Amino acid sequence: MTEQRPPLPPFTGETARQKVQAAEDAWNSRDPERVSLAYTEDSRWRNRDTFLTGRAEIVAFLTAKWERELDYALRKSLWAFTGNRIAVRFQYESHDAAGQWYRSYGNEQWEFDGNGLMRRREASIDDVPIAAGERRIFGPRPQDERDPGHDFGLR
Repeated sequence: MTEQRPPLPPFTGETARQKVQAAEDAWNSRDPERVSLAYTEDSRWRNRDTFLTGRAEIVAFLTAKWERELDYALRKSLWAFTGNRIAVRFQYESHDAAGQWYRSYGNEQWEFDGNGLMRRREASIDDVPIAAGERRIFGPRPQDERDPGHDFGLR
């Protein structure tokens, strides 16, 4: 049986937004196994300066990430889409073991197979130290903020 992860390409504005929200929800679970199931078995990633291939490497990468990036909370925003590709802007906040908070800004490019599994992910990310009082992302996105009008600022 072939795995499917609806919505399937080609994407519309609505289905691309659904795909982005599903990704945000999965990543906010901080469950590497759950997140990995959205990717093909041989998915290829570039995350900053790290290159990965396959679900096992994705799980190992995410496990280490969430061991270092504590209280991780993410927001993704649809940037553009066409056919089987989606571009996303995102911000997330987390702190290290010493208690220093960071806001991480980034862009992702996604490519999907015909079953809606991501076969390629490229992420560029910059981290900015912030004070705890500057935080603005507290856990998963509430239901009342899940429409296109709830974007985030650059600062």
